[in-house]
Amino acid sequence: MDAQLPPHLARWLIERGHEAEHVGDIGMLSASDQGIWRYALERGAVLVTKDEDFAVMSSSDPSGPSVVWLRLGNVTRGVLLSKFPVLFPEIERRLTAGEKLIEVTEPSILA
Repeated sequence: MDAQLPPHLARWLIERGHEAEHVGDIGMLSASDQGIWRYALERGAVLVTKDEDFAVMSSSDPSGPSVVWLRLGNVTRGVLLSKFPVLFPEIERRLTAGEKLIEVTEPSILA
């Protein structure tokens, strides 16, 4: 999870049996995008982000980590945390299918 997302989102994933880390939990809160990208790539992790830079990086580097780009606007933590459980089954399905960039938008939810 990038710094723009609440750490509780990582906890939510962990509670459901997924490995998840928030950048704040691993000492990378002020790391560069490239540093976070390399960290995810080395671990085979999926980047969940609100940062367009990771979507751009994904488009230019197909060997990089998968990216879930949350484009939900300026929503509160509570709204984000209420929407994510609804969105997650489709996100998970698309990751399992091998998609490298999943753009989550409003109102279409999953583009």
